Amino acid sequence: MEENIITSVQNARIKHVVALQQKSSLRREEGLFIVEGQREIEHCIACGYEVKELFVLDSLNYTGDIPATFVTSQVYEKMAYRESTEGSIAVVKCKEHRLKDLSLKKEPLIVVLESVEKPGNLGAILRTAEAANVDAVIVCDPLTDVYNPNVIRASIGGVFCVPTAVCTSKECIAFLKEHHIRILTAQLQDSYDYYDYDMGRATAIVMGTESTGLSQQWREAANAHIRIPMLGRLDSLNVSVSAAILMYEAVRQRHIRPLS
Repeated sequence: MEENIITSVQNARIKHVVALQQKSSLRREEGLFIVEGQREIEHCIACGYEVKELFVLDSLNYTGDIPATFVTSQVYEKMAYRESTEGSIAVVKCKEHRLKDLSLKKEPLIVVLESVEKPGNLGAILRTAEAANVDAVIVCDPLTDVYNPNVIRASIGGVFCVPTAVCTSKECIAFLKEHHIRILTAQLQDSYDYYDYDMGRATAIVMGTESTGLSQQWREAANAHIRIPMLGRLDSLNVSVSAAILMYEAVRQRHIRPLS
């Protein structure tokens, strides 16, 4: 095994992993990204992703099926983006996230995010979308990429499981209208309480950025404007919290049963 241990942080393969962690442009150029942690790597593989390289801390008794390169603790610390990742780091091939590849069931529930900028929020929304069994998440005009390490971390692997498309807002609006999916935009202005709208039909819940909200093109494309009532002194919620409230209202409406 010692012949397969990397001991230097200056090793070219180690530098490549660090660069993929840090640079979205390199991830796009090479079509590769990094996954840390045994649980996340298992989710990734189960969802059909291809692992190109696997690095494992040399103190672990690794018995997996994927050929692994062992690294010292010093090298692992250099590669790792976060703490406590169970001593496993994988280089994984990206998937294409095209609108035309989404396979939607009848009366789908879709979450649309316009110009999301904080990776942690995108990851948290993907985690909730997986838990709520949302049919798709569409990321429009993104300011962060779906394979950002913080997206993967916050989603706890949800980023691998939830059908996801990345496109422009114009393309998304055309797609939703073509498929007769009702557009509900979450906004404070000119809106009505979210629980007054039927989300049991084909529905897209559209969220904007926390700083500026949704663009005018989405406001004009909407079939209805909905809001979450703000009863305290603050006038907004974190976008991932707002998305969770609206997703689970849709779940409630779609699964409501009378109490016996």
